[in-house]
Parts: sequence; C-alpha cells; structure tokens
Amino acid sequence: MQSPQNHYNRLSISLHWLTLALLIAVYALIELRDLAPKGSALRDGIQMWHETLGLTVFCLFFFRLAVRRTFGIPPITPQPPAWQHTAARAMHWALYLFLILTPVLGWITLSAQGKVVPFFGYEWPALMGPDKAWGHDLKEIHETIGNLGYYLIGLHALAALYHHYIVGDNTLQRMLPKVR
Repeated sequence: MQSPQNHYNRLSISLHWLTLALLIAVYALIELRDLAPKGSALRDGIQMWHETLGLTVFCLFFFRLAVRRTFGIPPITPQPPAWQHTAARAMHWALYLFLILTPVLGWITLSAQGKVVPFFGYEWPALMGPDKAWGHDLKEIHETIGNLGYYLIGLHALAALYHHYIVGDNTLQRMLPKVR
C-alpha cells in the first residue's frame, strides 16, 4: 500500500476524492431540497440523505487522519517558499475544522430541533435536549459554515491548479491517481 515518496498512497488518494464526491453530494442534496414541496416524502428523503452523507464525511475525516498519520505526507518538489507552506497549513486546518464543525453542528441542530439524527437506517444519539431557540441559531451557524465551505473547497482546488500550471511543482500530482 505504501507509495513512492513523491506520491500519496492509494488509500489517501481514494479517501481524498471520496470526501470530495461526498461533499458534492451533500451540497447538491441541500440545493435540490428546495425543489421538492415542503412536507413531501421527496423533500424529507433528500434532507435525510443530506444528513446521512454529512455524518459520513465526519466519520471519514477521522479515518483520513489516521491514514495520514500512518503514511505521512510526500514532500512537494521543488519545495515551496515558507509563506506558501504556512498558507497551505492554514488552509488544511481550515478544511479540517470545516469537515468536523459542519457535521457536528448539523448533528447538534437536529438534536436541538428534537429530530432524529439518521445514519444509514440507524439513529445517532441526540447531543442535547430539544430547544427551539438554540435549534434555530445552530441551523444558521451550520448554514453559514456550509456556505463558507464553498470558498474553502474552491480555494483549495485553485491552489492545486496554481501549483500545477503556474508554479510547476508536484502538489497536484501527489494526489492524482497513478495511470498505469
């Protein structure tokens, strides 16, 4: 499973792109939800899948972290200036916070609203008792951080493209699946 030092291992690459696919689905579902009539089974189903896949991203985050600790991070060649390294670390921390906070806030919001927290046919425990006022405020925070996620993901992608096409280093190549 170990990859050469200039490339992430296959598991890390797979988890990275799986996380992106799940995030696309989570965002698509919440945007499509408004097309279904309020109170309809379709709208409820879309919302349930949004919540379930959001919690899947949360679970996947911890698995990704363990894989990252196990296999490490291949170096960028040529090595970027210190300010770029600092900016990349800040971006990764912001993405990590996003991947943790957004689902947790969704989970707490559902709990505060007195709703079921769905996960592939199971229910996760409530993190707090019902509290409508808190539920409303938490939902607003969850949505704000979710909207911020569009920018974080976009900046992350733009930085990878910048490194690939402008700087010419291996930043993007390290995370692309190898073609045989």
